[in-house]
Amino acid sequence: MSDQASLESIADVVSQRSLPPVASWHPELTRDIDIRIARNGDWFHEGTKIDRARMVKLFSTILRVDDDATCLVTPQERLRIVVEDAPFTAILMEVQGEADEQVLTFETNVGDRVIADAEHPVTVSYATPGGEPSPYVLVRDRLTALISRTVFYQLAELAEERNGVLGVVSKGCFMPLSDQAAVDSGAV
Repeated sequence: MSDQASLESIADVVSQRSLPPVASWHPELTRDIDIRIARNGDWFHEGTKIDRARMVKLFSTILRVDDDATCLVTPQERLRIVVEDAPFTAILMEVQGEADEQVLTFETNVGDRVIADAEHPVTVSYATPGGEPSPYVLVRDRLTALISRTVFYQLAELAEERNGVLGVVSKGCFMPLSDQAAVDSGAV
């Protein structure tokens, strides 16, 4: 089956529902497909950007992170793809309430909305202590969204210090934004 035929069959399966039960699908056929999700959230097929937002949104609903790869999954096949960082990008954030009653809602580049809480935490990783932050929010299952720089600046404006750690609160859950290793070493 050609990659183009696979893409069309996937779009047909996905268009029938908004969030298919990909966790319960265990197809016997696994192969690679030339799809790449860039760090900025753009999708590419065979090196060409997929400009059809509806197609990207449809494919995003059948993404699954397995132990060995991120895949597009249908009941018939599992297609391994390349993800440069996170499969989604958080491009907008809404803030409601204040202090411990504050609620942060993120919207991704594919239209998913997620409220940051204990089950959908904001996390920040640092390649090197004191280096550039890579902030994420868990969208669903093991799928994360890289928080865009603009949104991360908005988060930083909301940050408060608790026990020497800078972080934000959403739904009563404190989520650290600072590099704790750098704080502990005195580098920050």
